[in-house]
Amino acid sequence: MGAQDGPAAIVSTEFEVFGQVQGCYFTKYCRDMCQQLGIGGWVKNSKTGTIVGKMQGERAKIQQMVDWLSKTGSPGCKIDHCDFGNWEYLARQEFRGFSIRF
Repeated sequence: MGAQDGPAAIVSTEFEVFGQVQGCYFTKYCRDMCQQLGIGGWVKNSKTGTIVGKMQGERAKIQQMVDWLSKTGSPGCKIDHCDFGNWEYLARQEFRGFSIRF
């Protein structure tokens, strides 16, 4: 198993969360979770009522966020499902910090 495959491997993915996810501070909770985990990237409300974003970090921590985005979310939200795409391995994180975009 190479360094690129371990839990500390740096991975990047884009996500879109579907359901009743706007108007319940989803982006703020997402940002706070990612900052706690040391994940870089961004999140924002889309015009179609979903939440979209990109995150980069250690694979084990990204996996924690995959679970959070798919099942937990912010208090009061109702997640139908979450799609992930453009998975890639990175030599290092490109984003410094995690931001909410508008």
